[in-house]
Amino acid sequence: MQKICVIGGSRYFGKLLVERLRAAGHEVTVINRGSTRPPAGVEHLVVDRNDEAALIAALGTRTFDVVVDQVCYTPVQAAIAVRAFAGRARRYVMTSTIEVYDPATAVLPAVPAGTPVAEVNVDPATWPVAMDLPWHDDAYLEAHYAEGKRQAEAVFTRADNFAFTGVRSAHVLGGGGREFTGRLAHYVERITRGEEITVHANALPTVFIHYQELAELLVWAAAAGFTGAVNACSDGRLDVHDLAAVVAAQAGRAPVCRSVPAGEDASPFSVDRHYAMSNTRAKALGFTFSHTCDWLPGAVAEALTAEPSRTA
Repeated sequence: MQKICVIGGSRYFGKLLVERLRAAGHEVTVINRGSTRPPAGVEHLVVDRNDEAALIAALGTRTFDVVVDQVCYTPVQAAIAVRAFAGRARRYVMTSTIEVYDPATAVLPAVPAGTPVAEVNVDPATWPVAMDLPWHDDAYLEAHYAEGKRQAEAVFTRADNFAFTGVRSAHVLGGGGREFTGRLAHYVERITRGEEITVHANALPTVFIHYQELAELLVWAAAAGFTGAVNACSDGRLDVHDLAAVVAAQAGRAPVCRSVPAGEDASPFSVDRHYAMSNTRAKALGFTFSHTCDWLPGAVAEALTAEPSRTA
């Protein structure tokens, strides 16, 4: 049994993570702003993680074997966590994102199309950090999501208070109504209604992970001893046409696609630049991934029976 603190953990794979940690017999504490209560048997600290003084006061004398941070988006938030958990945590796991590799958001080493992108392509130990950017502005943060994650990883990597791992998640799908982003619903609803989806003329493949598999990987990462970034994606890359074909097979209607040039906005997961991740490091460390094609039809079936998405 370990004492594990989850920051966030109120929805989607974070909620499932808390449930699985508790089921495995760990002593779990959840920190969030109180919008959702955790399951029975889980300690709940209601506090805004952005308020450093309040966070430190809420933590009191508690110590943890591991902190799993589901909602760190900026270097400012990371720096607060580094100070707040100094002497209170042995290991820190941050949920990061495939978007750190997006070449449209930063100057990154070129990776030939078709070559899976490894963790070394973004090195948080050398990544520049700028605390004085307007990270508290929601519009700025949304526009600079990938950079916020890169800089947050950089802050944690340079801290000497605890061992750090950044789990860089692929696009997360599954869970039907739980899948709050509405990205899979975008395809399900448009294809079902015979409405067009927009795709890039030369759409490139990307990588995905089921929300249950990501929760399993975070449980594994919490208990493991490795440090540094690790990519989390199921085996098998799919492009937007592959995804639409799976949806169409379940919906019983052919997709209606409209092609747009590279650089223009398109439907979610239509990618006009290469940054599909490699999961080789996670496998070498001992995690076994499923294949996207094994779980995607089930995820689509769940989405077909879920309530219509307001974001589609």
